Amino acid sequence: MPLCQKILTLIMVCLLLSCAPGNRGSQNLIIATATPGGTYYPVGVAIGTLVSTKLQPHITASAINSAGSGENIQMISNNEADLAILQGLYGALAFDGKGPYEGHPIQGFRSITMLWQNVEHFLLLKQHAHTGNILDLQNLNAKFSVGKRGSGTEGSTRAIFSVLDITPNLPEYLGYTASVQAMMDTRIGGATIPAGPPVAAVTQAFALLGADGLEVLQFTDEQASAIQSEYPVWNRYLIRPGTYPNQETEIQTIAQPNFLACRADLPDDVVYRITKTIYENLPFLQNIHQATKAMALHKAIDGLSVPLHPGASRYYKERGLKLP
Repeated sequence: MPLCQKILTLIMVCLLLSCAPGNRGSQNLIIATATPGGTYYPVGVAIGTLVSTKLQPHITASAINSAGSGENIQMISNNEADLAILQGLYGALAFDGKGPYEGHPIQGFRSITMLWQNVEHFLLLKQHAHTGNILDLQNLNAKFSVGKRGSGTEGSTRAIFSVLDITPNLPEYLGYTASVQAMMDTRIGGATIPAGPPVAAVTQAFALLGADGLEVLQFTDEQASAIQSEYPVWNRYLIRPGTYPNQETEIQTIAQPNFLACRADLPDDVVYRITKTIYENLPFLQNIHQATKAMALHKAIDGLSVPLHPGASRYYKERGLKLP
């Protein structure tokens, strides 16, 4: 075959391959979540499964675990992830260049939708809980897990501690499931586990330790107001009785919103289709984890701390939402 014919044949093959349905505009997306035992990971898996089921072969998504919001923002910034579940606090700090991002804001990400409230669970073994209030941590003579190093859990916990003048004497850096196991073994006296209730790790702690062995520390109205004044993303939250095994009384704590974020440079049509798929299939997500029952279209943009992606904005405008 003459050289010119070989070249023409090669060009035709390439054109045919590029037009194949499975290759046109294919997007294989990575969703950064957090450690197993919390809420981010199972919900991230559910979102990935939903997107892949409804939008393949053009768009697929897979969830991966991580250290949480802090690492997720770095992964999006470094193009190691395409979507991520983030705390409202971390999203705001990164985008505005405050707190750990002072002087070097990260703005290469956008919001897709609000998800659910990230509820603070400060757990203490009963022998260390003298009043049942968050200030029991001020003079704690035992190790306390503040989450993995660099995680959203550590960052949000230290933000709360800074307002209430709490300094853990013996901090540990463990994930959710590892924290509960360490409490069971009495290697630590407590842990912070912020997530959407019911949290698997907290459920395990209540089931194994019982109400007589475990205390979830509470916040007074004054303490909640002080934290909200410094960090407006937080609000009052009540964990209803029966949310966890052996939990017979209401728990007065605080919470901040979680949201689904994405790279700012993701194509508008891709983000539009993901947003549409989520809201046209909410029952699927809500059957996976109870935390997502807080999701509703009319609340999709409530409290977002980072600008919306244009693809998400397009869907919300089509559905009649008033955007700021």
